[in-house]
Amino acid sequence: MTSFAKRFGFGQKATEAGISDTTSSPDSGSNADIKEKEPAAASTGIDVAGRHMSEVEANSTLRQIKKKHRWDPNLPEELEEEIDESTAQHSVAGEARLVDELVENSPYPEVRAAVANYDTDVPINTVRAWVLGMLLTTVASGMNSLFALRQPAITITSLTVQLVAYPLGVGWYKVMPKRTFRLFGREFSLNPCEFNMKEHTVIVVMANVNVAGGVAYATDTITAQVGFYGQNFGWGFNLLLCISTQMIGYGLAGVFRKVLVWPSAMIWPTTLINTALFHGLHDKSKTNPTTTNGWSISRYRYFFIVFICSFCWYWFPGFIAPFLSVFCFACWIRPDNVVVNQIFGGWTGVSLLPITFDWTQISAYAYSPLIPPWHAIANTLIGVVLFFWFTTLGVHYSGIWYSDYLPMSDSQSYDNTQNLYNVSKILTPDYTLDLAKYEAYSPLFLSSTFSLTYGLSFATISAVIVQTVLFHGKSLWRRARNIQTDEEDVHYRMMRKYKDVPQWWYASLFLVMLGISLGVCLGWPTRMHWWAFFVSIIIALVWFVPIGMIQGMTSIQIGLNVFTEFITGYIQPGRPVAMMLFKTYGYITMAQGLYFAQDLKLGQYMKIPPRTMFTAQTIATLWACIVQVAVLQWALGGAIKDICTEDQPNKFNCPNGRVFFNASVIWGLIGPQRIFSPGSLYANLQFFWLAGILAPILFYVLARMFPRLPFKYLSAPLIFGGSGQIPPATPLNYLTWGIVGFVFNKFIRNRYRGWWMRFNYITSAGLDVGLAICTIVIILTLNLTNTSMPSWWGVSVANNNADNLDEAIKIVNPDPSATGRFFGPTNW
Repeated sequence: MTSFAKRFGFGQKATEAGISDTTSSPDSGSNADIKEKEPAAASTGIDVAGRHMSEVEANSTLRQIKKKHRWDPNLPEELEEEIDESTAQHSVAGEARLVDELVENSPYPEVRAAVANYDTDVPINTVRAWVLGMLLTTVASGMNSLFALRQPAITITSLTVQLVAYPLGVGWYKVMPKRTFRLFGREFSLNPCEFNMKEHTVIVVMANVNVAGGVAYATDTITAQVGFYGQNFGWGFNLLLCISTQMIGYGLAGVFRKVLVWPSAMIWPTTLINTALFHGLHDKSKTNPTTTNGWSISRYRYFFIVFICSFCWYWFPGFIAPFLSVFCFACWIRPDNVVVNQIFGGWTGVSLLPITFDWTQISAYAYSPLIPPWHAIANTLIGVVLFFWFTTLGVHYSGIWYSDYLPMSDSQSYDNTQNLYNVSKILTPDYTLDLAKYEAYSPLFLSSTFSLTYGLSFATISAVIVQTVLFHGKSLWRRARNIQTDEEDVHYRMMRKYKDVPQWWYASLFLVMLGISLGVCLGWPTRMHWWAFFVSIIIALVWFVPIGMIQGMTSIQIGLNVFTEFITGYIQPGRPVAMMLFKTYGYITMAQGLYFAQDLKLGQYMKIPPRTMFTAQTIATLWACIVQVAVLQWALGGAIKDICTEDQPNKFNCPNGRVFFNASVIWGLIGPQRIFSPGSLYANLQFFWLAGILAPILFYVLARMFPRLPFKYLSAPLIFGGSGQIPPATPLNYLTWGIVGFVFNKFIRNRYRGWWMRFNYITSAGLDVGLAICTIVIILTLNLTNTSMPSWWGVSVANNNADNLDEAIKIVNPDPSATGRFFGPTNW
């Protein structure tokens, strides 16, 4: 019992558990007088959370906790064993320790490592927090909106905002007057206290709801309309589209917060990076080496060491020596060999030997591998190896889907002449499908991994529902009926002293945005049916909780973008603008709502009053939408010459808008019926729907039959959809992500638990922020000035191979003399 408690941080002071509890002033955000409770054991019972509990009650509580977490993959196996041992022996001391710690702290080492289990009373809703929050939201949203039009883009992340906000807040405290002002009968101070963690959290939350996804998804719709379709419905349409798509999901997040935010099982691992960085910046105390495997450095100092190292190192793979980014020595040896480049290539191959020294390659698509729990990483790796090694190689070299004439892995669409699919050849002047031109031109062809990705997306959508019903149906029903009867998260319990946001606030927000959204679709010539709009919202509603639960437990979000494209292509054929709106409302209602839920969990961890969170999130989002639309109107209105053209001098060629435009043409014009329906080229991918239904059933049966074996950790949605960014991601990105994840979240977590609990998330924050700042510097100082690295071996060897040039194709131009086509079917 004692060894388990020490290993998992139970019974330790906050410092030992990963969060420092050093003495400081009340304004600093710490409180030396608030400590974790020592477990109280007695022969007849125990005292827990302010009340006396008999041994029988304690025994029953532990059994209920284990039952409720039966299918919880994040609950440590050792903890389950300790619960079994204590309850079987009716050990008063053992039950006392476990019940007290499970009630007074989180059962998850990840949370204990990054979140303090106490609250402090400090000023939160301050002028300083609002001014800095709105300022950084304006800058980050504006820059992201502008540079999203450029390739490569500059993206200011929430971690970058978090780092920049700290010196601004500290500087404000040093220079601003501390006097009190009175306005409209209310007193306030520009400088009420030292800059504290809760103010810092409010600032980050205001920015995070707007930059978590880079830019508002609706901006891609606007860019495609204005830059490629030549349609501009004006300020009113653009602004209402942006606001409604960003905020309609907020109402859903609030309504479902009792199942996605309040329970302790909903860890939301991504938020732990933010919480660890908050404590690392505001707490400069040294580390106790007896609890961290001999390390005594403060987390503040350690963060800046990692940050500086990350910043300096990225200059090599990012500019000086690009061969370090995709370290494919086999491709360097045989740069023109098609098979070698397909098997070992890291750009358009399947990376049989995945090697990279570039944090961008590791974290670009699945984010930092130090965040997700090992079981999520393992499931994703199973999917990558099964589908993007074995299946892809089998499919590609069998010649199915005319793969001999196509790349093995890229995100482009091709015609039957091996050129990129030219959508202008099948359009009427009104941007509808000209069937005669389509039949005279070419069917659509995709690379092997791109084709499989659609099938895997089908399987993922069905697997999410079945997996949730089988493994979490009972717990969802129980929580939906009455959250108060469930075991409570210690951090949620501490939030009870603050006024909660009434359900009707969220319901009203949802209904208002629903009305605005319907007005956007029907008030302008979008050609979207009213019933189609409601279908898109129903899709978001149905998958909101299942996908939210997966993201809350693993940090991996399953996307609905492919599914919404598929559905709208069938129900609204030949309507590309309507397709873009359907996809935006169906996908982003869910995605943006889950970003909102993620921030609600961050607020719960940092003990931010719910009404302050609601106000900060909604006002910042409204303002950010105005900023982003204003930037787009300025850029697309002629301020940037030749914008959205391939040869734009400063590379403002609108890459995201171009992808969105092409997708709208392919799915809205050609439509899934000509790609996936019976008789079409990719019809057999429809069997993945069935695979997605059967796999969770198989895993559930195995988990019930063999409860001692690790079948309960198998997740069909993650196996099918965890690597859903392939392509444009490659197996290299996910395999190296998985290897690093194994090292930190399996090996180090199990063997050096003290170090892991203190430094794991700070390491991730330092690597991510260093990379982000260096990327911004390289783009601003070198890319925008058209400065390139002088040619040398490390540059040329990385660039001059078939893998990097996307030329690893088995048969090139097979029959140039054929009339109208080189390969593929004769009729389509």
